[in-house]
Amino acid sequence: MTPPISVATAAVAALALSAVDLAGQPDRPRPDQQVILITGATSGLGREVAIRLAAGGAHVIVHGRDSARAAEVVTEIASTGKGSARFYTADFASNAEVRRFAEAVLRDYPRLNVLVNNAGVALNPPDRSPTEQGVEYRMQVNYLSGVLLTRLLLPRLLASTPARIVNVSSLSASPIDFADVQMTKNFSPMRAYGQSKLAQVMFTFDLAAELAGKGITVNALHPATLMPTKMVKEAGLPVRSTIDDGAKALLRLILDPNVGHGGFFDSMNPAKAHAQAYDPEARAKLKKLSDELIARF
Repeated sequence: MTPPISVATAAVAALALSAVDLAGQPDRPRPDQQVILITGATSGLGREVAIRLAAGGAHVIVHGRDSARAAEVVTEIASTGKGSARFYTADFASNAEVRRFAEAVLRDYPRLNVLVNNAGVALNPPDRSPTEQGVEYRMQVNYLSGVLLTRLLLPRLLASTPARIVNVSSLSASPIDFADVQMTKNFSPMRAYGQSKLAQVMFTFDLAAELAGKGITVNALHPATLMPTKMVKEAGLPVRSTIDDGAKALLRLILDPNVGHGGFFDSMNPAKAHAQAYDPEARAKLKKLSDELIARF
């Protein structure tokens, strides 16, 4: 077993408290700009969607862990002359860093129109690697940190309605074994990934019901199958779709006024998620566990 992932150093933690304005962009969005936060926006699908939204005039809050890649994204956004962006760093393996990230966003932005929970990991590391909270790594990064961030930012989204929350999930789904959610037995990276992605969809359905009629549209999607992202390349999997395919599907849920609420999409089309996502008892168990883990750390 790999040792628990270490906490960030004091210097990195301090950096998470402040935005890195890498391209001289304005600190605050203009009154006419939509403010859109995209987690995992320094590469792959998140990067492409951030650039396209900014090209359309939006102010994008770019989240990631790599300042060099963030500089490229923010510089490209600045070159369009329409939108703007700022970069915030946070390691989603740590509840503490997610909390600091949310505090910084709430401090710096009086409104937030869209939250895109896109950050994620796939098959690396290949072994079971619990975080400092004791949570299986993929379950933490792909699911729990997104839940925590959403909960912390929800009051600002409600104050900015109409608003949207989009959870970037996957058709890959492994039913959650509530007797061993942290996968201390019979671990496999693919099963761990599928569990975390199914958990995202279950959270989406619960959140959509909670927010019905409150001015926030909530949906989840599988953007495209095996795009040429860093995750897919690291896993050595064959590419089957383009980043453009995934970007179009995600942008539709962000921008289209007619996408509906509380759905799961396979690319551009409404789809059925795994059966466990429609099980109220399973969703209640997941919510209880998630709330306990968030409150504990």
